[in-house]
Amino acid sequence: MTVRIATWNINSVNARLEKLLEWLRSAQPDVVCLQELKCATDAFPYDAVAELGYEAAAHGTGRWNGVAILSKIGIEDVVRDLPGQPGYLDPAAAAEDTLLPAEPEIEARAIAATCGPVRVWSVYVPNGREVDHPHYAYKLRWLGALRDAVVADAAGDRPFAVLGDYNIAPTDADVWDIAKFEGATHVTAAERAALTDLQEVGLADVFPRPLKYDHPYTYWDYRQLSFPKNYGIRIDLVYGNKPFVGAVSDSYVDREARKGKGTSDHAPVVVDLSL
Repeated sequence: MTVRIATWNINSVNARLEKLLEWLRSAQPDVVCLQELKCATDAFPYDAVAELGYEAAAHGTGRWNGVAILSKIGIEDVVRDLPGQPGYLDPAAAAEDTLLPAEPEIEARAIAATCGPVRVWSVYVPNGREVDHPHYAYKLRWLGALRDAVVADAAGDRPFAVLGDYNIAPTDADVWDIAKFEGATHVTAAERAALTDLQEVGLADVFPRPLKYDHPYTYWDYRQLSFPKNYGIRIDLVYGNKPFVGAVSDSYVDREARKGKGTSDHAPVVVDLSL
């Protein structure tokens, strides 16, 4: 059995719906993990993807964040949010003078499902913003909850993977110019240590094979002609357990989906499995 699995930060699923549908028709993935939906759960375009044969499980709260899983091979045992997932309280909200204290929000950043023979998480890891910002500490706490959530599946016999926008470049080589990131998030030792924690529980980075360029970046800023200049970073990752990695027959970044107007600033990462 061949299973094609992909992950894509779509950067607003409804704004880029035609781009998504076009890509689904051409790439023909069996399972797709989406991030940054920017819509509520009930506003996800279920009917549009169903016309192409996909069931969908979505998790969104409105304007920001949001994750989903699409599948042509079934969706079962859906879980929304990580067990023990931390919330985030924006400093501006915390400072507001109200009668009731503001509560940390559990953001829509993780969803899991079993799709045929494979169990997957679609994750949208917090950005972190700046190293001295509360969002960075929140990011590290969130990654700790992710590690705890995947321990059992990582050690299991069923193919299992955590796919998504990790907002971390695993190595300096995953950034087009590491000097540009000095003192910034996405490349700090603490963030990379969180990826090491995933490896220690049994997950491995499924590295995409290079296509046009020597390094398979997955994100290019909209500004400064970053995409044509290949000023990219590799932050959209697939971490799989031993049964998953052992079944990989191909893995690549679909740069074609990043070309043109109205695209996401991320490209899909595609993994083919022979099970």
